[in-house]
Amino acid sequence: MRTQVAIIGAGPSGLLLGQLLHKAGIDNIILERQTGDYVLGRIRAGILEQTTVDLLHEAGVGHRVDAEGIVHHAIELVFEGKRHPIHVHDLTGGKVVTAYGQTELTRDLMEAREAAGLPTVYEAANVTLHDFDSQSPRVRYEKDGQTHEIACDFIAGCDGFHGVSRETVKDKVTEYEKVYPFGWLGVLADVPPVSPHAIVYGNSARGFSLCSMRSLTRSRYYVQVPLDDKVEAWSDERFWDELRRRVDPDLAARIVTGPTIEKSIAPLRSFVAEPLRFGRLFLAGDAGHIVPPTGAKGLNLAASDVKFLSTALIEFYKDKIEAGIDTYSDRVLKRIWKAERFSWWMTSLMHRFPDSGEIGQRLQEAELDYLVNSVAASTTLAENYVGLPFDFGE
Repeated sequence: MRTQVAIIGAGPSGLLLGQLLHKAGIDNIILERQTGDYVLGRIRAGILEQTTVDLLHEAGVGHRVDAEGIVHHAIELVFEGKRHPIHVHDLTGGKVVTAYGQTELTRDLMEAREAAGLPTVYEAANVTLHDFDSQSPRVRYEKDGQTHEIACDFIAGCDGFHGVSRETVKDKVTEYEKVYPFGWLGVLADVPPVSPHAIVYGNSARGFSLCSMRSLTRSRYYVQVPLDDKVEAWSDERFWDELRRRVDPDLAARIVTGPTIEKSIAPLRSFVAEPLRFGRLFLAGDAGHIVPPTGAKGLNLAASDVKFLSTALIEFYKDKIEAGIDTYSDRVLKRIWKAERFSWWMTSLMHRFPDSGEIGQRLQEAELDYLVNSVAASTTLAENYVGLPFDFGE
């Protein structure tokens, strides 16, 4: 089998890269170790920066985001029992974020790929990458008991934190990592969001909370919990009670409760691998970096990797220009580290840390008070939250 670009991983980054390359007339095959249903069943982020929405339109899959996504002009910060809006639209000259579940975005990309008749191999086992330091890379995998090989020009590793792509080059990678001493207990429920046009971040002595949404009838809520906590210890009643305790009284009174349809605890980490290019193998998305979800950057950062990588590959095939390929790692890492910094800062600002004591809580509250009362500080938060432009700092 022969293709121009072999893409490892059928999550949002791999599917988006495949769609952008297809629109430019570049052949590609996607290999995914899980089933399509498994990929669609993963509950992930749901906040899209405008640059990500624009990229979906460029890929030809932005129509449902426009029709069903919910635009947020503000975020709200809760501390000391009071709620304070940060009007990101006004502070950034009209930029917004859009609430649209990653599951729906993945579905859009899957359906577009299927409609175009593009090859995706699900349940591809024992994937191995070969000769990517030459001009003739190869990918091997097993399917239905048989071994297959794909000859290609480039390999894009979009297979996540635990994928084979970064594992293949682990001896060539420097890894930077911070694991946070808490997790997020998240629930999904078919109830209307408490704040339909803003995301609410809560800081309290009891810990962090987040009120988000997937649609006007489905909400996603989180509370900070110890890393050793168990989902089984959290009944729906306990969760709703704890959420109310961590927001302001007015918001607490407006929370609509109901049976949860998904409940899980996710650890938080900051992680970056350097570099992200190895000959003709490129890492993108969670294969190269992880951010704590506090800054809503994970999916958007993966999309920006795909933007840089797709542009570089299109330039290579159409114009025989290799500059984008040669500079891919340096360019995306500059953007990655800015997003890592913002996500770390938001996490440090909003969470209760086990060793910070009462002084830590008071210092957070003082910084939050400055943040909501300073136009300069609010603008810094807003412009990072809605997403920096692709050419920022270049």
